[in-house]
Amino acid sequence: MTETKSPEAKSDKAKHIFISEVQGHQAAYAKLLQFTHSSTKAAAIMLAAAIVALIVANSPLYEPFIHFWHTEVGFSFGDAERDMSLAHIINDIFMAVFFLLVGLEVKYEMTVGELTNIRQALLPIMAAVGGVLAPIVIYLIFNASNPATSHGWGVPTATDIAFALGILALLGNRVPGGVRVFLSTLAVADDIIAILVIAVFYGQSPSFLWLGLAAVVVVALLLINRAHVYSLYPYLLLGVVLWYCVFMSGVHSTIAGVLLAFTIPSGSRVNLHSFTQWSRNKVREAKRTFKPETPVIAQGEYIHTVKSLSRVANQVIPPATRLEHALYPWVYFGVLPLFALTNADVSFAGMDMGLVFTDSVFYGVFLGLLLGKPIGIMLMSFIIIKTKLANLPENVNWGHMLGASILGGVGFTMAIFVANLAFPDEMHIATAKLGILLASALAGVVGFVFLLMQAKGAQKRGVHYVATSDNENLQTADREALREGRKLLNNVNVGDIDDPELLARIEASKRRSNVFHITVDLGPTGLLGGGSMGDVRRAVMVELERVLREEGREDLVEKVRQELREDEDASPFSVMPEVLRETEGEEALRRAVTRTEEDDAFERLVWRTEEEALRKEEQDVEGVSQ
Repeated sequence: MTETKSPEAKSDKAKHIFISEVQGHQAAYAKLLQFTHSSTKAAAIMLAAAIVALIVANSPLYEPFIHFWHTEVGFSFGDAERDMSLAHIINDIFMAVFFLLVGLEVKYEMTVGELTNIRQALLPIMAAVGGVLAPIVIYLIFNASNPATSHGWGVPTATDIAFALGILALLGNRVPGGVRVFLSTLAVADDIIAILVIAVFYGQSPSFLWLGLAAVVVVALLLINRAHVYSLYPYLLLGVVLWYCVFMSGVHSTIAGVLLAFTIPSGSRVNLHSFTQWSRNKVREAKRTFKPETPVIAQGEYIHTVKSLSRVANQVIPPATRLEHALYPWVYFGVLPLFALTNADVSFAGMDMGLVFTDSVFYGVFLGLLLGKPIGIMLMSFIIIKTKLANLPENVNWGHMLGASILGGVGFTMAIFVANLAFPDEMHIATAKLGILLASALAGVVGFVFLLMQAKGAQKRGVHYVATSDNENLQTADREALREGRKLLNNVNVGDIDDPELLARIEASKRRSNVFHITVDLGPTGLLGGGSMGDVRRAVMVELERVLREEGREDLVEKVRQELREDEDASPFSVMPEVLRETEGEEALRRAVTRTEEDDAFERLVWRTEEEALRKEEQDVEGVSQ
């Protein structure tokens, strides 16, 4: 019988890979990684940066603050000179890196995520379309007749994915995973629309020469992708060239980040079918060459083997995944807080608030985000559901949908970014920013409170939503939900379980022996003589039949026997997967051969019921003895 460790046990075992002297460093590093990959903490830091910007903008420090961000930096080579202000470096260069990360996240969703299944993705995609159209209508109601402000319609159309998911993450497992999937997919689709809006409507008059050069660079990127180049360096070097061409073309340079993302390979250069055996051989080789009594620096053969294993193992991870994981902390804890610091600076000094609150731009942006977003998302979702083109996500009700739709009105980063492009004068930019900040704050608070009320109702009914997965290559928000699910499962009190089906499963598992065990006397001839291989085959089949009957699967016993009669050389365990696939499908086969978090969780519940029963029995014995 094989023993399966819980995730916590595996984690404890992993700690002992490192020498005792660095255990503390490793623990601190692990905490730092968890901190810098938390969407909740990223949203908190961006909010703090925005608050600092607002405070500074309305203090005596504002003038030197503005002067600092407008400091020109650059380089010269002979007679050629290039310079750019710090604010433009953030908005044009650093934000291109942000859009590169957005592009990688979109590519992930389109490759293996929610956007691969068009029926499954239809609801959030169409909701995103509704969430763009309704704010445009509301904005134009106030501004269509004013040529000076009508082109600002793109400002209230975008959802800030970091803030929206950060707020949702505060609720943890008190809301269904389907809400998080819906909102994150909607935000990704929203980002795609925002990128197209910026590229088409908010660039300058384009230079066709530079656009042609940018197209040449994109073709070069596609060619090296088609040539199966998996190193990131060529893509990043050509990405810098692409950024410069797009910047000089008049189209906003951040689009270069998205174009680059879609050319970076999402596959692995390593043959994954042969990697497992190759790595197993390398581990054996490392074990053979390791000499405990010799300092590691003197073990050339051992170091060479381990280095080879490390180099190839790193290349198993697709370049797009490596880059996304590397960029995430820098973007969400560096680029976006800097953007908030330099762009959320709404100064009320010299601003006539009476004029602001009668300005059509303010009402178009404010109401577009706060009302237009949820109205558009809900209306489009209602149409899609009622026409049966899609269904509500599992365990999600219309209350959850409304809460997520309200969070869609958190515009912040994207909305401020578009405002800077849409308006040429500082007054309208400042008015739009004020509308964005107020609407985003209200949408965040109202959406959070609304979903919290839904969660309270579920909690009263004893409902918790647990996210589990056997896939570690997840988006950041998914990984956070998975961690919360594990914590919840670890703290489950078995006495609180009132689900008859789950209790029945636990009792059934306790009644079974849950052991697969064979003993074969090989006799004096050993395994390779006297027909011993046939004896082993028959013993395996007898034990397989016993376990299947114990688990109530008599139907499978006869099917396995039939397959073995047709192929006398086959083994029971080579036949069993095919029988399972034919009778119950690929998903049943996957459950049989792959251990998941659900299996670990169920195993822990069974152990706890057994421990509680044992404690109760001991208490009863003590009571009798007294």
